[in-house]
Order: sequence, then structure tokens, then C-alpha cells
Amino acid sequence: MAPGRRRLGTLLTPQRDAGEEIVRVLEVLDGVPSPYGHESAAAVRLASWCTARWPWIDWTVQRYGAGGANLQAGGPAGVLLYSHLDTSLGGDPSEDRPITGRADPPPPLKVTSTHVEGFGLGVARAPAAAALSGFVSAASRGVPARLLLAGSGTHRSTLHGPGGTPRSTGLDHYLATEPRPPAAVVAKGGPPTILWEEPGALYLRLRVRGRHGAVLARESAVPHGGVIAHAGPVIDAVERWRATYVAAGTAPGTQVGPAAGIGSLTAGRPDKPDLFPALLEAGIYAVTVPGAAPQDIAAALRTGVEAACGTGPLADCKVEVDIDEIDPAAATPADAPIVREARAAWRAEFGGDPPPITGWTGSTDGVVLRARGIDTVRLGPASRPSPDDPRCDVLDLASLKAYARLYGRLLTRE
Repeated sequence: MAPGRRRLGTLLTPQRDAGEEIVRVLEVLDGVPSPYGHESAAAVRLASWCTARWPWIDWTVQRYGAGGANLQAGGPAGVLLYSHLDTSLGGDPSEDRPITGRADPPPPLKVTSTHVEGFGLGVARAPAAAALSGFVSAASRGVPARLLLAGSGTHRSTLHGPGGTPRSTGLDHYLATEPRPPAAVVAKGGPPTILWEEPGALYLRLRVRGRHGAVLARESAVPHGGVIAHAGPVIDAVERWRATYVAAGTAPGTQVGPAAGIGSLTAGRPDKPDLFPALLEAGIYAVTVPGAAPQDIAAALRTGVEAACGTGPLADCKVEVDIDEIDPAAATPADAPIVREARAAWRAEFGGDPPPITGWTGSTDGVVLRARGIDTVRLGPASRPSPDDPRCDVLDLASLKAYARLYGRLLTRE
């Protein structure tokens, strides 16, 4: 689209307050579920709304996989402003219940004069809406920039199920098909500062394998009573490993730190509890620091569990650990142009330097961009859990508007 057409478009399109635009985007997103890998309906609906609202901008839905989709806007040049469409929880109570413990649907978006509250706002609808508003502001001034609201932006392990599931993310698809951007800004909620370093993400699958049996014949299983009856020592061993890992894995002089924990524990079939299962399986997430070696992390976990189980009822069981590294930790140089520009934009918006931070444990697709040699910063509005429903997030509209302005400044590179 020619710059003159852009300027004409801004004259012909009634302008709204940035907070109002952000709320309208959130209302559009709130009406369509966008679980991981199934974002196409949300992408199409948001693209249609944006096209009607800003027809002088090219809004494109880029599909990939069975149901994934990205929403792209702008030209191929300039800084890439990135966020994602999928939510951490999918929004389907039947799918989310093992995590939330609830069978009722999430409540609709709630808007007051000062804040918004709703499902999926923290990850990542609210930052995505602020990014979209900031992009439109920059595009209205003829700034060459690119907006990408990607599918499959939340972490998922490929270790579940037979043989796992091949990973296909919206950002991977974008980077494989579109021109490489000179720099990127990740619009994700987080600490009230600028991150130019991010930790890595590692999934581990711990398996303790015995022999199945029948409840009516307790001694038929190995160990007697089945592996579930002896899960306590396994969990205790994982927790001891976790404490050691976190204490030893600090990264002095960096913005990031380690974390780990059990996120799932499975064994047997709920519809056949008269049988003792042979397999106890724990899904573990580890946040990694620069220089971390996944093989060493897995070996330490396996050794700890083997030692804890070697002299008890689980002595005849086999312990295995599988590795699924999403991405290693990655950093952009602190003096890179995009970092300097982010600092300047922060000072212009907030009146001071971004606060220093250490021990940050949140990993995003910023590590993917950095792995491709793309200098990247991450910043975004902070959310807090709803006091009425922990599945929902609360964000201040003033903060969302501030970050929208900040994103616009960064795209403009003022």
C-alpha cells in the first residue's frame, strides 16, 4: 500500500481512543476460542474486523497445519512486532478441567472504566491487543513495520502419546516463508521492565516402569500394589532434584534464572481401575539458563530417582527420562540497537530507565527469534489473577494504553 494511501486512510477512518480500540479487539478475541494449534477461526474473525476498521492496511491470515493460523499485517520491511493468538488454557472446560478442576465455562470479558478482566488476557490476548493498537498507530504514520499475531505460541511438549506429536508453530512457519526482519519486539506480559535475555524451555518425561497386575490379586503387580501405590518416593525424589537444580543453576550477571516442577502425573486408565498399571509417568518442566545441558539435567533427575527407589518396593522397576528441548536460553547483546531503542522508548513513556531484573524464569518465542540471529526485546503489561475466577486475568487499561504507545514508538524507532 502506498504511503499516500495510508495517510488518506487515516483521514477517512474515524479515530478512537487507544483504550477503546484495545477493548474492541479484546471483545473480538473473546468471542472465539483459540486453543493451541487451532487458531484459524480467531485469526479469520480478527482479520475481518481489522479489515473493516482499517481497510488501508493489508491484513492476511496465514494458515499452517490442520488448524493453525497467523494474522499478519504490514509490509516485509521494518521491525517485527510479535505476539500470539493462542491462550495457555484452551477455554474448553472438558479439556482444561485436569488443570483448573472446574467444569463450568469461563466467564465473558468484563470491562470497566479502569480495567479489563477475562479469560486468556494474560497469555496473551491483552498484550496482543496492545501490540495491534501500537502497530496501527505506527502504520498510520507510514512506518514500514510488520505485525505478527501467531498461532501455537505457548509451549507444548511433544513427549505425550505414542511417538509424540511433531511441533509446528506459527512463528516457525512465518520465519520459513517471510523475509527475515532486522529486529523484533515480543509483546508478552511480564515484569515491568525490558528483557533482552530469556531462559530456555525444557520438557522431561520421567517413567517408572514395573509390571501390571490386578487389584484382586495384589501380588500380581511389580511392585506389589502397583506403581501408583508407591508414587510418594518418586515425587519426593523429583522435588529434591528440583531444589538442587534451582540452587545450582543460577546465571550470575544475567537477567534470567532456573525453575522446575512436576506438571503432570499419570498412570492407569480411569475406566479400568480394577487393574494395576505398570507405568507411572511424570511430566516435568525445566526453565534453563545459558549453557545448560539437557542431557546432564535428565541424567541428574534419573540418578536421583533411581537412588531413592533402589532399596524400596520400586527396586525392581526401571527408571527412564526422555528429553524434549523446546529452545535453549538465548540473549540479545545489551548494546544492540533494538535494546537501546527500547530503553529510549521506555524513558519517553515512563520517565525513567527500565528497572534492572535478575532471575526471570519466563521463556517465550523470543528465544526462537534470537536463535535465528534476530535481535529481540520483550516487554509487556503485567496481569494479575481475577479474585473471582483464577482462570481469568485482570489488566489496567492505562497500562495497556501505555504499552500500545511504547510499541508504536519502537516500530517508529524514535
